[in-house]
Amino acid sequence: MYLYIFSSPITDAREEHHYVTLQGEEGTRYIVEMDNPIEGEAAVPGYEVIDANGTIAGSNFIVMNNIPVTEEGREAFEARFMNRARKVEGESGFSGIRVLRPLNSDTYVILTAWVSKESFEAWQKSQAYSHAHAKRDTSEGIAAQAPSIFTRPSFVTMYTAE
Repeated sequence: MYLYIFSSPITDAREEHHYVTLQGEEGTRYIVEMDNPIEGEAAVPGYEVIDANGTIAGSNFIVMNNIPVTEEGREAFEARFMNRARKVEGESGFSGIRVLRPLNSDTYVILTAWVSKESFEAWQKSQAYSHAHAKRDTSEGIAAQAPSIFTRPSFVTMYTAE
């Protein structure tokens, strides 16, 4: 599966695919999930879905953790996420997750979909969140690997979804 993030409305050719409209600080974005990659769309952020659970359709709040990773660090980064605790899936208000490998950039995206912003905030305060992120700032955490596998700091974007 592939996921694309468009900054302009979906064209007729793509309307056959399900899409979600997002509103955020950067303006309106459109997420389209497809079975096959789009040829010749290098200007559109595209991702291969390497892990998925649940759905993003019908969600009201989307969080994207954008994580720039070096070419050499991709394997370690992906292994870490494929072996993650998977605690978020059991949280109240959780709709879906997509771990996205970039097709045309160095930035992975961990997309989580929620029933509401309040559901996401409750997850951040939960024991499950603490457990899932327990190694983050320790010597076992991926950020402690030397040399660093990150090209620059990660950042989070949040959207309301329609």
